[in-house]
Amino acid sequence: MQSDAAANSPGTPAEVARRLIEQNTYVTLATSDGAGRPWASPVWFAPRGLAEFYWVSRTGRRHSRNIEARPEVALVVFDSTAPVGHAEAVYVDAVAGQVDDVDLAAALAVYSGRSIERGLPAWDASAVTGDAPHRLYVARAIDVFVLDETEGRVSVPVR
Repeated sequence: MQSDAAANSPGTPAEVARRLIEQNTYVTLATSDGAGRPWASPVWFAPRGLAEFYWVSRTGRRHSRNIEARPEVALVVFDSTAPVGHAEAVYVDAVAGQVDDVDLAAALAVYSGRSIERGLPAWDASAVTGDAPHRLYVARAIDVFVLDETEGRVSVPVR
């Protein structure tokens, strides 16, 4: 990816990362199964800063099954409409899984908050627990970075 965007985008790497995450509604989620076979899925997401990324999926979907087998994931947030030579992206190495009961209320507040912000309905616990077909997932960032003008990784503080 040509990264003229880094030179054209004002702000620190953290500001660039936050702007991209705020402006985009889908993240590409890269998972792999127990044998290491990769799979990438676009998922609608809600971030909590640069540290956590939430989405709702059915447990039987390939990416959800992969996370059960191998929780290490990678995420990319980018604007696919950017002209060639002006693309920017946020890259994240993370560990993912279903949100547990202890964290569910806080996670739903983040997810529902973004949903409402974008003109979509709120989510409540009944939509992601019990007999509901969906579950709320989280990817917790280990490393976040953007690319500089030479396409080198620039680490972004997660917290």
